[in-house]
Amino acid sequence: MIIGVLKELKESEYRVSATPQAVQELVFHGHRVLVEKKAGSGSGFSDEMYINSGAEIKDSAEEIWNNADIIYKVKEILKEEYKYLREDSTVITYIHSNAHKEQTEALLKSKCISIAYEDISNDKGEWPLLSPMSELAGKGGFLAALSLSQRIKGGSGKLLANVCGVETPEITIIGCGNSGLGACEISSALGNNITMLDIDYESMKNAKQYLPNNVTFLLSNRINLLKCIKKADVVINCILWSKNRSDHLIYRKDLKLMKKNAMIIDVACDDNGAIESCKATTHKKPTYYDEGILHYCVDNIPSAFAETASVTLCNVTLPFVMKLADKGVKQALIEDKHLRRGLTTYKGKLTLKETAEKLGLEYTNAIQIL
Repeated sequence: MIIGVLKELKESEYRVSATPQAVQELVFHGHRVLVEKKAGSGSGFSDEMYINSGAEIKDSAEEIWNNADIIYKVKEILKEEYKYLREDSTVITYIHSNAHKEQTEALLKSKCISIAYEDISNDKGEWPLLSPMSELAGKGGFLAALSLSQRIKGGSGKLLANVCGVETPEITIIGCGNSGLGACEISSALGNNITMLDIDYESMKNAKQYLPNNVTFLLSNRINLLKCIKKADVVINCILWSKNRSDHLIYRKDLKLMKKNAMIIDVACDDNGAIESCKATTHKKPTYYDEGILHYCVDNIPSAFAETASVTLCNVTLPFVMKLADKGVKQALIEDKHLRRGLTTYKGKLTLKETAEKLGLEYTNAIQIL
């Protein structure tokens, strides 16, 4: 098969889907790999490295879209890419079909096959292709807070670390998942006082086993949450919020309870989501103020650490891409229920039930059409 690797178009997106090492593996399995010129430059991978791994470098994205059997991407398909979608091709990437109705309709109209990383499951009921980026987002979120706290960058000038003779900063982290743990690992290592909130007692119990003693765990409820945000220098939200919900964990009115110079880091980046005042930002314009509180809500934090993010992402996505290429797309989907769970559209049919319900579109069970 022919696999296409594109240079991502999204603003400030420096990741690449396939590393040179991944290309070498695909070529070893007998596949052709087309890589767009400078696709890996943002992650530190030169065209020469791809050529040495057996890839063919192409000058334009159009050449790759028009010739590849499988398009191997990082981010969702943007409007300027819709024209390249075609019936006899497969796209595997982060799609987030619930949040992008226009993209979902374009995928359906083209009759291409699309597979979403974020919806591929495993035997434990987890989302293994989300986990690595979630951890990086959590760690990167705290590092952003560390940077933004500098006075030279308009912050309070309070170092988010334990310093002898100085009051220790207070960090509140909402959620004990991969993002929350990522944020906690770095912030606790610097000696901050950390409070983690979650509704799952077992998750907190498991986390407590390997996190240091400067981390306190509280059951997430309205009383505990308000108590925490009143004393927090930084609040880091790591809870994804359903688009169907109209309530919030932190309401705009609650911001008035927070300290002067406190900040909110929203790793989840759900507009008007768990935190009512949050709206997605970019690396170029990462922050804004609401009720005097600095908000950082960048929706692709891992891109700031593009080399690490690309390698980590490729480690977990490559086995699925390899399976699609080796077995053929249809056969791979039939054999692997977890890969099939990620199937979003198939030849003009919407096969992701959650998206169908959210967007009011017709749903088709993948088993019926494979």
